[in-house]
Formats: sequence, structure tokens, C-alpha cells
Amino acid sequence: MKKWIALIPAYEPTMLLPHLLSEIRCADFEAVVVDDGSGNSYSHIFEECSPFATVLKHSKNMGKGYALKSGFFYIQNHFHGNYIVVTLDCDGQHTVSDAKKICQTAQEYPDTLVLGSRKLQNHVPLRSRFGNAVTRLVYQIFTGLKIRDTQTGLRAFSNKLLLDFLNIPGDRYEYEMNVLLACSSRKIPIREVEIETIYLDNNSSSHFHALKDSCRIYREILKFSASSFISFLIDYILYTFLLFLTSESVSSLWISNIGARIISSGINYMLNRKLVFKSQNNVATSAFQYIILAVVILTGNTLLLTFLTSNVKINQYAAKILTEIFFFFFSWLIQRCIIFRRKEK
Repeated sequence: MKKWIALIPAYEPTMLLPHLLSEIRCADFEAVVVDDGSGNSYSHIFEECSPFATVLKHSKNMGKGYALKSGFFYIQNHFHGNYIVVTLDCDGQHTVSDAKKICQTAQEYPDTLVLGSRKLQNHVPLRSRFGNAVTRLVYQIFTGLKIRDTQTGLRAFSNKLLLDFLNIPGDRYEYEMNVLLACSSRKIPIREVEIETIYLDNNSSSHFHALKDSCRIYREILKFSASSFISFLIDYILYTFLLFLTSESVSSLWISNIGARIISSGINYMLNRKLVFKSQNNVATSAFQYIILAVVILTGNTLLLTFLTSNVKINQYAAKILTEIFFFFFSWLIQRCIIFRRKEK
């Protein structure tokens, strides 16, 4: 059996943490705990942890993603050979038996990220069910993959994937969603294993802030949406203006759509490169790829627009809106996964 290493990021934990670590040690796991700036008031709890785990300490709260990557970095430098890493939350929501279950699956599928997936039913707190439903829907829309529990903190993978996960951006709760998005773009398989659903005291110990942390999780998608909306407004205004100018022309629709798209695409490229994806990739390469994407979308856009107006008999202005929505998701995936994909460090 490969070595199994339990990694637990902890911010202001309760005495449940030393108890969990005692069980983990009895199950023959190695354990690493990251004190993510909990402060002196919690020192006694981490002292109770030290007989069962290596305790790393942040001087201030850096966020769950940062704590996980601190643990990954430590594991990478202190463990050798083949091993399985399993991440758990510190609030008692994950059992050792479930951790063992997903480690066994990760051992069978060493190129796969294994998620411990909960059944999120009626006894689960409303904010947890709602949050997971939203992230599940967003993830499925943007990747085409269906995952039942996108917010689970119980995840296992082999040392082969450690460097991949160490280089994924995100310091707080958005990191775990970024991992799922990166797995999709890098073709890393994801496998779900059903685990016990535990919520203690209505999940009152959670440090997840619904509004602030949700914004972090969806930030890249929201920025892309804003960039696309700005470009759409420019495109739509130009399209309307050119339709007015060329209304006597037989090819008015084509001239207006193509002219508006050329200008709005240039603006969209600059916004996405600098503000959305913050790409450091070669400008010439990404610009060339973007031009190809723009041509593909423009061709499809114009054909669909013509079909909607000529065959379905939809109003020209309504048809434009429907067409833009259709190509929005395709454009996001290609730009994120190919054109502005972050390079490995």
C-alpha cells in the first residue's frame, strides 16, 4: 500500500481537530495540519495536535487555498516515492473511514482527482444546498461536466498530480473551484465517491462568507461576463448603426454584423488578456489564436443570425441577442482553456 498523507487546513478550530487527528494516526495516515493564522487563543488546540501531526503555522490568515498549497509544498519537499494526499476539513464533517475510502480509489486511479461527494438533501443547511447547487450548475455550464458536490473539501489524489495542484491560482475558497476548472481544461479525470453527510450545529463553525467568498469563486466568470457584456454593447450599437446606414443594401445584414464584430472583437481581446485572464502568454500567439476564434465565431454567428431571421422569422434585433448568448459559453471555454491558459510555473 502507498503512503497516505492527510492534509488539514485549519482556521480557529475546535477540540474536534485533535480528536480527528488521533483517529487519523490510528488509521496509519501521516498528517499535516496548517494553522492558517488562528492566533494565540487557539495555540492550545494546535499543541494538542502536535503528537499526531506536523503542524505548520501562518502568522496571519491567508485563506484556505493558500493553506492547502502551503501543505502541498511541505509534502512535496518532505515525502518521497509514491503516495496519496487526502485533504479534509477541520470541523468534523469528514470521517476517517471516508478518507480511507477515497484514498483507496485514488490509489486505483493515480491520474484522477477523487472527490468525497455528499448527498445534499433536506437535512443539509439551506445555504450549503443553495451554494452547491449554484456552483454545480455554473461548473456544468462552463465545462460540460456534471459533478454532484463541487464544494466538498474531502479530496484525494496521487503525488503525480501534486505539482499541477500546487500551481493553480487562488488563495481562498475560490481555489477549490479553480482546481475543478483546471482538471477540466487539463483533461485530468474526476471521480466521485459517495461519503457520509455530516453537518454539526447547522454548520455554524464554517468560515465561508456567502457573498464575499461566492464572489471570489465566480470572479473569473463574472469578469469574463462583464467583458463580454461591454463588447456586446459596443457590437450591438455598431450593428444597429450600420444597419441604419446600409439599409438600402442587399447585403446589409452581413455588412453590419461583420463590421461591428471586427471592432468589438479587438476590444474584447484586450479586455480579456489584461483584465480577465491576466495572461502572460506571447501576444502574437494569443492574438493569432484569438483571430482564429473570432473568425470561427463570426462565421457561426452570421450563419445562425441569417437562419434565425430568414428561416425562423425572428426580428433582426432579437436574433442578434439570441445569437450572442449562444456563442458566449463557447468563447469562454476556448479562451480560458487554450488562448489565455496559464503556463505552468
